[in-house]
Amino acid sequence: MFKSVLVANRGEIACRVFRTARRLGLRTIAVYSEADADALHVREADEAVLIGPAPARESYLDAAKVLAAAKATGAEAIHPGYGFLSENADFAEAVMAAGLVWIGPPPAAIRAMGLKDAAKSLMIEAGVPVTPGYLGEDQSLERLQKEADAIGYPVLIKAVAGGGGKGMKKVDRAEDFADGLASAQREGQSSFGDPRVLIEKYITRPRHIEVQVFGDSHGNVVHLHERDCSLQRRHQKVIEEAPAPGMDAATRAAVTAAAVRAAKAVNYEGAGTIEFIADASEGLRADRIWFMEMNTRLQVEHPVTEAITGVDLVEWQLRVAAGEPIPLKQDDIPLNGWAMEARLYAEDPANGFLPSIGRLEHFRLPDDIRVDTGVEQGGEVSQFYDPMIAKLIVHSDTREAAAEALADACAEVEVWPVRTNAGFLVRCLEHPRFVEGDVDTGFIGAEADSLETPAPSPILLAEAANHALDRGPPDTEESSVWSSLAGTRGFRLNASPVRTVRLWLEGGECDVIPADGATYQRTTILHEDRIVGFESGVAHAFRDRAPTSSGSAAGPASDGSLRAPMPGKIVAAPAKPGDSVTKGQPVVVLEAMKMEHALVAPFDGVVESVAAAVGDQVGEGAVLAVVKPSDS
Repeated sequence: MFKSVLVANRGEIACRVFRTARRLGLRTIAVYSEADADALHVREADEAVLIGPAPARESYLDAAKVLAAAKATGAEAIHPGYGFLSENADFAEAVMAAGLVWIGPPPAAIRAMGLKDAAKSLMIEAGVPVTPGYLGEDQSLERLQKEADAIGYPVLIKAVAGGGGKGMKKVDRAEDFADGLASAQREGQSSFGDPRVLIEKYITRPRHIEVQVFGDSHGNVVHLHERDCSLQRRHQKVIEEAPAPGMDAATRAAVTAAAVRAAKAVNYEGAGTIEFIADASEGLRADRIWFMEMNTRLQVEHPVTEAITGVDLVEWQLRVAAGEPIPLKQDDIPLNGWAMEARLYAEDPANGFLPSIGRLEHFRLPDDIRVDTGVEQGGEVSQFYDPMIAKLIVHSDTREAAAEALADACAEVEVWPVRTNAGFLVRCLEHPRFVEGDVDTGFIGAEADSLETPAPSPILLAEAANHALDRGPPDTEESSVWSSLAGTRGFRLNASPVRTVRLWLEGGECDVIPADGATYQRTTILHEDRIVGFESGVAHAFRDRAPTSSGSAAGPASDGSLRAPMPGKIVAAPAKPGDSVTKGQPVVVLEAMKMEHALVAPFDGVVESVAAAVGDQVGEGAVLAVVKPSDS
């Protein structure tokens, strides 16, 4: 075994690899950008090297800088984590050419599976079933449109070098194909340096089933059972579980055998995942499950596989990279209980899931389950990187118990002022359809109304009102639409005068009656000019004095101004001054935190002005365009 390892990545995956490396007695080395100078993974490593400015292209994606850091620190091996350079065959070859151990699959396997079209052709040769679609070289709009029309809508446009939902667009109508194609090509070029796409038939009740595989240099390939990653939003996984609900033994045997054939077809070594799409309209059946792609790296959701098998997959990666055989034979790999993982994102579900950035002034995660994170209280969520800030993982005897435990864990999350999806996760996990295992990739869209952010409970309102009184004289109202509630408290001798306290909840206002001296099972904190209450994972922010401005810092204002929700780069401006637009029509497209965000018309109207051009870098709150109502 080598004696030191450099992790060419950041955040929670770097911390995760360091944890196993330290247990094995290895020296750990981190690399970091200027934005990550105070990051947790930097402090957890034995040594750390600055490799460039915040943008990933100038730091984490700069292979030469990573290799220079390895040379300077005497690192013997490089672990790429996931994302960034993890599936870059040229980087893998450069690591090996430098005399270092590459903790990943052979470059030839990365190349074989790196392009979705070529990978599908290879799988057909290996006898692995694939989804119907178009994999051709002709990338003209006319040819791609023709193929999509022939396949039949809806279709999926997918960047051939894509992953993680980037460069993937669902198109429901022929007239929307050109716009969807342009967006997929932009994301493919921006994220992977390759604008080429393939077209697939969109499965109407799809489930995302994937199989963890592992190979070694001695010709052994095993699987570690399947995971279900069907709960997704915009093709980004939200909750993952292992095993897959509704998977019978015969179907499991067929799917895992296909995954092993796929890995053997490229002489695979190390950790990898074979991803399948299943038509769940009649349950999980072996003849309705097709190969989708292979991820030639460790997956974000690997902890659920570790939980049901008792295997440390990072340790296996290190041992196999050092030339050792896989530690277990296929028949010795157990499948015990049920595991679930929730991805905690820095995003605001109440505001269209827009990413949220900033300092983590208040940051509390549950301490009685496995939590993988790369941040801590006082840390920063940067505009430059992925918005995932933690993974919460539970393991129980049954699926029902796992879902309940994970919902309880997500409900304990307290983060401010950065917004998170913790409350949204709770609502997903407690939804009757999810509890029953009736989940497909369209679940979140179909159940959007029942998953909306709820109003704060009366108990939390009373707790916030008590805080307001403790802070000093708040704005009060002698009468209001709520004041009639005062009579419901009843009469008692020597009672204190009933006061109705007006609180401004972000997004509205409400009048509440404080409960004298009462204590509630809710958490409230004071932060600058706000009282923040946490309830079931949701942070509700109140002011006890009227806000100085009624305008929103970002998003569409009441006057039709479209403001940047965060710093980013303008990648498209589909509407021009004078254009007529309908409510919901994209006007400007902003790229930030590795994803595109469309700013849409808030109502039917006419574009009065567009203040940003394609390629411009804009700051949070900047007015990018103005839409005026048609009758103004």
